[in-house]
Amino acid sequence: MTKKKVVVAGATGLVGNAALRHFGRADSCEIIALSRRKPRNLYGARHVEVDLTDPAQCTLSAASLQGTTHVVYAALYEAPNLVDGWRDSDQIRTNDLMLRNLMTALEPVSPKLRHVALLQGTKAYGVHVRPLTVPAREGRSEMYEQPNFYWAQENFLRELQQAKTWHWSILRPVLIVGEAMGGAMDLIPPLGVYAAMLREQGRALDYPGGAARVSQAVDVDLLARAIAWSGETVAARNEAFNVTNGDVFTWENVWPAIADALEMKPGKPQPLSMAQEYPKWIAPWEELRRKHDLVSPSLEEFVGLSFQYADYSMRYGQTQVGPPSIVSTVKINQAGFTEMMDTEAMFRKWFAHARASRLLP
Repeated sequence: MTKKKVVVAGATGLVGNAALRHFGRADSCEIIALSRRKPRNLYGARHVEVDLTDPAQCTLSAASLQGTTHVVYAALYEAPNLVDGWRDSDQIRTNDLMLRNLMTALEPVSPKLRHVALLQGTKAYGVHVRPLTVPAREGRSEMYEQPNFYWAQENFLRELQQAKTWHWSILRPVLIVGEAMGGAMDLIPPLGVYAAMLREQGRALDYPGGAARVSQAVDVDLLARAIAWSGETVAARNEAFNVTNGDVFTWENVWPAIADALEMKPGKPQPLSMAQEYPKWIAPWEELRRKHDLVSPSLEEFVGLSFQYADYSMRYGQTQVGPPSIVSTVKINQAGFTEMMDTEAMFRKWFAHARASRLLP
């Protein structure tokens, strides 16, 4: 079998970094990390600096991409106004262009290419514009009428793959939890910073979100294993799969576990917009970095757009119980990927890791 050469696009992001970590454990695997910034930890990968929106840069990177067997496409462009950007034509066009630029450079120099893994999510089912059909199922619940960069990328990949020996798989995770810095949709930094601000005041961990909604999450390491599985499994060829931890949760129900993981007491419901409030935390965060000798950077560099994502995910400002956001994982289970994780244990894992890594106090 051809020695595996894995290209991870978007290597500094939540999913991309988890893919580096997963494939870095395989001795026989060569890994190329593609991103504009060098990841904090490469896990044995070789970093190639590239802006995927620039076709000339992608062409220049072709020598490094030569001989690729597997692509993990986890690159993502998000607009500064995160939630509104999900329906923005420029955001759709940019994400479409990024995948096209990479594959145009990579495919001609990779005759032994075997697999391309593409990331989507529950916006494929229109979760950002309507209640989901519960449970949302692959192949019948998609909202193709809603403009979305998912469809642009998927259509491009389907057309490119025609009559080729390589295959693609689409992974549709739900709320992803893990560790990244400066990401657009990573909840550990904003929640950890929020908790640190309260703890410095001797306060309990008040719940800042809105009315409940039953939803799902996925541990990013579990997702990375699902991505790797899809690249080696016949049943995953040219198929889309939902990926979750296997259970459901509401924020209120996991809040005591999050508080405990941060060595705090759970507080009372106290609605608060992190996106609006965080400018007040910039100076106190600098003091905390010095006080606790943290390796995490300045607040905006550490959290990125994720304060906005925290507001959205926790339904800040919503006073009515929300429609459930639940997808079916029957398809991926029947295809052979059956891993599960307790969502409460997942939150404990990542907050403990962030504190042990000196990203959070």
